Amino acid sequence: MNDIRFDIGSLHAAYQAGTGIAEVIDTIYARIKAADDPGIFIHLATRAAMLAEVDALGPFDPVAKPLWGIPFAVKDNIDVAGMPTTAACAEYTYWPDKDATVVAKLKAAGALVVGKTNLDQFATGLVGVRTPWPIPRNAIDEKLVPGGSSSGSAVATARGIVSFALGTDTAGSGRIPAGLNNIVGLKPTVGALSATGIVPACRTLDCVSVFALTVDDAYRVFSVAAAHDTADPYSRDVAVQPLAARPPVLNIGIPAKADLKFFGDASMQAGFEAALAALETLGARFVEIPFGDFYATADLLYEGAWVAERYAAIRDFFEANEAALHPVTRKIIGGARNLSAADAFRGLYALQACKARLAPVIASVDLFCVPTAPTHYTVDAVLADPIVTNSRLGTYTNFVNLLDMCGIAVPTGTRDDGLPMSVTLLAATGRDGLIAAVARDLHAVSGLTLGAAGWRQSSAQPVGVSAEDGTIELVVVGAHLSGMPLNGQLKEAGARFCRSARTAPSYRLYELAGQIPPKPGLVRVGTGGTAIEIEVWRLCADAFGRFVAAIPPPLGIGTIELDDGTSAKGFLAESAGLSAATDISTYGGWRSYVARANEIQRQLESIRSN
Repeated sequence: MNDIRFDIGSLHAAYQAGTGIAEVIDTIYARIKAADDPGIFIHLATRAAMLAEVDALGPFDPVAKPLWGIPFAVKDNIDVAGMPTTAACAEYTYWPDKDATVVAKLKAAGALVVGKTNLDQFATGLVGVRTPWPIPRNAIDEKLVPGGSSSGSAVATARGIVSFALGTDTAGSGRIPAGLNNIVGLKPTVGALSATGIVPACRTLDCVSVFALTVDDAYRVFSVAAAHDTADPYSRDVAVQPLAARPPVLNIGIPAKADLKFFGDASMQAGFEAALAALETLGARFVEIPFGDFYATADLLYEGAWVAERYAAIRDFFEANEAALHPVTRKIIGGARNLSAADAFRGLYALQACKARLAPVIASVDLFCVPTAPTHYTVDAVLADPIVTNSRLGTYTNFVNLLDMCGIAVPTGTRDDGLPMSVTLLAATGRDGLIAAVARDLHAVSGLTLGAAGWRQSSAQPVGVSAEDGTIELVVVGAHLSGMPLNGQLKEAGARFCRSARTAPSYRLYELAGQIPPKPGLVRVGTGGTAIEIEVWRLCADAFGRFVAAIPPPLGIGTIELDDGTSAKGFLAESAGLSAATDISTYGGWRSYVARANEIQRQLESIRSN
């Protein structure tokens, strides 16, 4: 029962093959129980209530109802009829008698609401810990914050409890949690999805977002829900085109090297560089853009006008129930009491100046690529310093809605310390389809499994990318991996990153003795093997020949079988070179081994210094 995949295509295929919807509902509750995380949901639908919704669906018909039988979760600042809306504040609770417009459209398309998810109270935060309910546990690493404010929605999606979830995004709340939980976070053009029936944070900037396991799923939900709503004065007509193949050549803006901010996180920096290498294989031409004005725009979000807007959204409740608010939320929103109308106008004038300076910059490229977050933080680190850590997480997100840009966060790999890596693609308003098309292919070349569910992507081949281009695949396993000391040799040979993957479970990995820089050796074994993390690169035939000829013993080139059933040429070690080697197979790959070795070295140096 729990093997049912919940990405939309797979779930619809299961229905078509005869899987009963009652079995799917039982799977939902089984996964909630298995997660054992009381912080994900604030309110859950009963099994009986979900079955009642099913009765109204009619027979399986994914044409008339494109989301037929697809379970989804809703952030608890978005109304669902018959369920309480709390905005993560019990004293604020009310029971709406009608669905938010976006929820109503998804239900009409056949989707089933599983429950209301936890959030940073009143959607104020990017960390996911500002809630009086238990803090949702990050689906990938429980030490990390889940990301906010749409924390519960992201975790429910990543764990495969639901196929997708709704969040909201004012400053990055639909992107940061996606990046931290290895899922896709689509933040559409502001106004494309109706905000009617949503507890506002900043009404002029608020945006309903979509979390999903794949880009295709996120965009399908967006396509169903997007429409002008006369009840929402900020609603807009945004043309939603079918998701097409990406253009073969793209000019992509990236922050100038001097303007990149990682706050000392070398693993995030290396992960971003690897993501850019993957984008190069998809036809990207990078344009370094000074990012000072983008950062200046981001700084405006928690100054003047937009802090006052958060206060205006709940002013009456705040004044009557101040003690009911989470301490950090109370401090942030309460700060608006010291602001004047003049402060608000000063902020609006500053934003208009930033928009004027940045409009030609934004128009000069097809899209932008930035890290989704500049670093990862643990729950303990955020609780110890809630303001600074939250502010840093918003480095690459806070300016986006202020500048009327659309964005999509997409997983791109695993960092060298095993934590998730994600980038966000950004573009001018209305270009949602373009960034989604690029994100879909970028996700495909990553070779990542979906969320924390462990399901393989349905297709590892990017749309519009042909393998019949005269190049040869090369499997690298150690010092030639992205961000490793010898990766530059591959790039100098003209190699293009193709994808991350794993070998078939029939190999052992050794640290070879006497190698400078340190290198591993991959050996095929008859029994007792395991799958090893690798990367696949592509070189033209003559470059491949020159590269192979320069490989020193005990390494050589042989055929390596991958866990998807394919094979490619790659680095293997001669058995004669293993006499003094150390078996490091239990680490699952060279990156994990190096990260652990570096951590041990840091601990030893710390002990010596004390």
